[in-house]
Amino acid sequence: MRKACITGPMQTGKKLLTDNNKKAMKLNNILLWALRLISAVIMLQTLYFKFRADPQSVKLFTEIGMEPWGRISTGVFELMASILILYPRTTGYGAVLGLGLMAGALYFHLTKIGIVFDGDAVLFIYAVIVFVCCAILVFVYRKQVSKLLPLKKA
Repeated sequence: MRKACITGPMQTGKKLLTDNNKKAMKLNNILLWALRLISAVIMLQTLYFKFRADPQSVKLFTEIGMEPWGRISTGVFELMASILILYPRTTGYGAVLGLGLMAGALYFHLTKIGIVFDGDAVLFIYAVIVFVCCAILVFVYRKQVSKLLPLKKA
C-alpha cells in the first residue's frame, strides 16, 4: 500500500515537471525564432538599399572608402548571413557571420561616419540590435559554432 501512495504523487510530479519543461522549451523556441527573425529581417531590409545603390547607401560607403565594392559585397554577405540564420541547422554559422558584419558596421560608425549619419541614428541602432541578437545566437549555438574552430583536445 505504501508503494501505491508513494508512486501516485511522484507520477503526478513527473507529469507537472514534463508540462513545465514543454512550456519552457516552447518559450525558448519562440525567443530563438524572434532573435533569428529580428536579425535576418533587419539585414534583409537593408539589402534593397545596398543593391539599388540608394544615394544614402552610396554616400555611406563613399565616406568609408568602400564604394561600390564594399556596398555590394556587404550586401552579399548580409544575404548569406540572413539565410544561414533562418535555417536552424546553420543558425550558429549565420550568427557568427552576422556578428562579424555588425562589428564592422559598428566600428565604422564609431570611427568614421558617426552614430548619427545623414540626420538620424537608425543605421547605428539597427547595427546594435543585429549585433546583440547575433551575439545571443552565437552563445546559444556555441556547440555548433565550436565546430568552426579546429581545436585539439588535450
